Amino acid sequence: MSFFEELKRRNVAKVAVLYVVASWLLLQIADVLSSLLPVPDWAGALVFMLLLLGFVPALLFSWVYELTPEGLKREKEIDRDQSITSRTGRKINVLIIVLLIAAISTVALDRLLPESAPVAEVPAVDESVAADSQDPAVLAAEKFAPAPDRSIAVLPFADMSPDNDQEYFSDGLSEELLNLLAKIPELQVAARTSSFAFKDQNVEIPEIAERLKVAHVLEGSVRKAGNQVRITTQLIKADDGYHLWSETYDRDLDDVFAIQDEIAVAVVDQLKVTLLGAVPTVKEVDPEAYTLFLQARQLGRQGSADSMMKALSVYEQSLAIDPDYAPAWNGMGSAFTNLASFEVIEQDEGYAKSKAAFEQALRVDPDNARARAGLGWNATDYAGDYVAAARYYREALDLDPQGVGVLNGAAVLLQTLGKIDEGIAIHRYLAERDPLNETALNNLASAYMDAGRFEEAQVYADRVRELSPDMLTGHIIQAVLAWYRDDIEAYVAELEELAEKSGVPAWALLGQAAGYPRLGRQEEGDTALNEIKDQYAATWSYGIAYVYAMRGDKEQCIEWLQKLIENDDRDSYTNFRSDLWMREISDDPRVQALLEHAGLSDAQVAAIDFHVDVPE
Repeated sequence: MSFFEELKRRNVAKVAVLYVVASWLLLQIADVLSSLLPVPDWAGALVFMLLLLGFVPALLFSWVYELTPEGLKREKEIDRDQSITSRTGRKINVLIIVLLIAAISTVALDRLLPESAPVAEVPAVDESVAADSQDPAVLAAEKFAPAPDRSIAVLPFADMSPDNDQEYFSDGLSEELLNLLAKIPELQVAARTSSFAFKDQNVEIPEIAERLKVAHVLEGSVRKAGNQVRITTQLIKADDGYHLWSETYDRDLDDVFAIQDEIAVAVVDQLKVTLLGAVPTVKEVDPEAYTLFLQARQLGRQGSADSMMKALSVYEQSLAIDPDYAPAWNGMGSAFTNLASFEVIEQDEGYAKSKAAFEQALRVDPDNARARAGLGWNATDYAGDYVAAARYYREALDLDPQGVGVLNGAAVLLQTLGKIDEGIAIHRYLAERDPLNETALNNLASAYMDAGRFEEAQVYADRVRELSPDMLTGHIIQAVLAWYRDDIEAYVAELEELAEKSGVPAWALLGQAAGYPRLGRQEEGDTALNEIKDQYAATWSYGIAYVYAMRGDKEQCIEWLQKLIENDDRDSYTNFRSDLWMREISDDPRVQALLEHAGLSDAQVAAIDFHVDVPE
């Protein structure tokens, strides 16, 4: 008898099949139990390894031993004429069929049942209380509430290029894919800042998902060499680490837009999202222009004057290849806005070029929400044309009601118009959507502070400090909150630290001028006030007015506010209706005249019909 015939006679092959089917069923049972019991994440892997290690011993056992009516016996001890291996083989066949039926039933049941297991119902809480309450029970309900099932975070793809020099491309591709998925109203997508906060961090997927409040994570890698690109993606169910889908694309760079479309379709399909419309698609552009755009955007986000000037040059190169590429015009508009705001270039020139770039973006793409939001920001921050700003933001919100940039600018306009509570609602939505974005949290803290809700402001200001201890505007908020809780020493210290970090001594002088008299150091406070008036009168009249307000000198406060008109300091107009101390003196006729000059009197604001609904 040949070796293979002997394997068949001893049922070794049937035992192998039985072992594989039984192992698969055991793994499914282990997966279910791991979701119900407090077992570590690696328990499933341990079960798999034990089953794998047991495979060969099981085959050896079936070769060496035979099941007889008297029990197990070594095969060499049994007379061939008395062997019942054929009968045992039939029993194994029946057992395999039973296990296969159980396996097929498990798969069918998994397909029919909802993807996520039912969760305990969280008791209903009055929304008006839950929105802002710091009650521990409410906070606990928020913390442990399950993430929406149709939610996802797109992590920055790893750069696997030969020279590791394509980070701008891998990051940019991830962000473009995130923006594409964010256009799907039925899908909740974590914002870029929070998703990218985990870049180069050794953090497990379940922890990332918990912190971002998402149920799924999309990660991947990009390898670019010349005109060839390899993109690897995988969609992970965060609670158990199960890979729902993975794919590798080896294409020419020309196909990068089609790849993004394919990934978006796959995500929608895997998450079983029912769409009211079609899956959004990427607008194709010249691959070289696209690559230069990604590079320019990466440079602009570095924040230095030098990097922003370099970004402008690269945007120009991109537009020289494709003059109708609207995102590059938007990028150029933002770069000019930032350079003018930081006074790296002359403000009138910078804002004029910014406006021209955004207007060109609209000419080539009339449905461009980002360009309208950019024009709205410039109209608010520079021109003081709040009627135009409201129009731009209404148009932008009609096109992109969930856009982070659009909503942030709209919230700032609401604050400028004195609609503090409406601004808080939008800022809170943005902070919840982008929970690791220190700017969003800082804006929310500032909005609460403007409303006089200092305890809530302190909560978010402290979160900002945890995420970004060196954030300059964070020091301003912490200082003001210290003032209102009567911790004057902390107020002065915060502004002195801000002066040191920013390299602007005026901040320390402002803190000392207002704070020292409250600490019994009147002469030193007066010296600081005189110094800031001598050195910064042309550019810090609003800050000097603030000092007099803190000193309780209303007349001097209003006098320095009036200098804003002389200095054409329109940037400061945006604070007139939002700052708490300004509202306390707003009934004075001279302040009313200032408000009217700024376009922010009660009548002027009432004529601007601007409201923003919080996205669901």
